[in-house]
Amino acid sequence: MSKKIDHPKIQDAISVTASNGHKHTFDLDDPDLPHWIKKAEFSSGGYPHDEPMGEREYETQLNDLQIELVKLQTWAIATGERVVILLEGRDAAGKGGIINAFTQYASPRMTRVVALPKPKDHEIGQWYFQRYVTHLPTRGEIVLFDRSWYNRAGVEKVMGFATPPQVELFLREVPGFEGMLTAEGIWLIKIFVEVGFEMQLKRFHDRRHNPLKVWKISDIDRQAMIRYADYTAARDRMLEMTHNELTPWTVVFGNDKRRARLSVMRHILGLFEYPGKDRKAIGQTDKKILGQGPGFALEFAATPK
Repeated sequence: MSKKIDHPKIQDAISVTASNGHKHTFDLDDPDLPHWIKKAEFSSGGYPHDEPMGEREYETQLNDLQIELVKLQTWAIATGERVVILLEGRDAAGKGGIINAFTQYASPRMTRVVALPKPKDHEIGQWYFQRYVTHLPTRGEIVLFDRSWYNRAGVEKVMGFATPPQVELFLREVPGFEGMLTAEGIWLIKIFVEVGFEMQLKRFHDRRHNPLKVWKISDIDRQAMIRYADYTAARDRMLEMTHNELTPWTVVFGNDKRRARLSVMRHILGLFEYPGKDRKAIGQTDKKILGQGPGFALEFAATPK
């Protein structure tokens, strides 16, 4: 039997508005998850599936897709292709799980995951994109950004770490910056992972009361529960300004982590032609939960009323 660990209280109870418009008090430190969250978590935001994907089905499909990813990387190394994958989205949306599934059998020498901390003092005075440029791939490399330069349009905007003029300047400049990357021959894939409000609360609660995951809770996470609607507005503005034909945004709804991981992997594999590609093994992306651009994001009614 696991030993219960008492952690110091980290947050006072907060007032939140559920997806159905009802107001509730939510105490992250209470070990009992409220009934209203349990009832709505999986379907929150209008999630289109009724039940989570089963483990056996997931593992079978995951294995097939990971074999294809090995083929993709072998081709990228042989041809010197450079691939950048940006994983953006809400806190607790499942970005880390997608990255782990993608990299599980990847070459550790030719695959890098970049998750930068907050800027140091000397970096604050740099050109905004500068510290990200140093992490771009060389020949044959695949680099996954666990959050990227889009911090400026998301957390920095919502939390006030960047001024409104700085955010607007970024939104105007980023299409040109990304255009330079693609003109250089870099593959740039942008993924935004969305999650319903009650599901996000449930995952934060899981982290808080799991002694192996409690370290994941941060001040930013606690603010995310209060500012869910602000993050929605920031998401909509970002997608509107930075989704284009050259560097489009792919949006995936992550209430079911297993479906989200498989759909993202299928989408990425579908972008490339490589030797031995098995289209039957890759299968079709779930168009109910994965689509393109701001219009698809709006279909996911994630903002509490």
